[in-house]
Amino acid sequence: MLKLSNAVEIAEWEIEITQIRSQGPGGQNVNKVASAVHLRFDVPNSALPPFYKERLMALQDQRISKEGVIIIKAQSFRTLELNKEDALERLKELIQEAVKVQKVRRATRPSKSAQRKRVDKKTQKGKTKALRGKVQV
Repeated sequence: MLKLSNAVEIAEWEIEITQIRSQGPGGQNVNKVASAVHLRFDVPNSALPPFYKERLMALQDQRISKEGVIIIKAQSFRTLELNKEDALERLKELIQEAVKVQKVRRATRPSKSAQRKRVDKKTQKGKTKALRGKVQV
């Protein structure tokens, strides 16, 4: 059971976890032990609320296929258990980030005094630079 919020949870049967062999260096151990994890989560066929599904499907993330299957590969740890926990945590973060409502940005303008100060500083800087010319003898 993966708890996303107080009201939303993902059942274990909805998440498919398969063991695979890890890539990279590690000697003979890497060729014998399947310690990496492939996590697959089918968004359209899950029991998530419609709002969650819409937001996830709208994401432009390379981990989400066109069919709406989230695929996460975890192989950063040496044990299967830690890689499983890592994959589940990354799935949880992805879903929570997709559902997070962005704060509405309101356009602001600088005040009249701020505009005036800016122009005054520019003219002062221009006068200072004008004094840096060649000296007439």
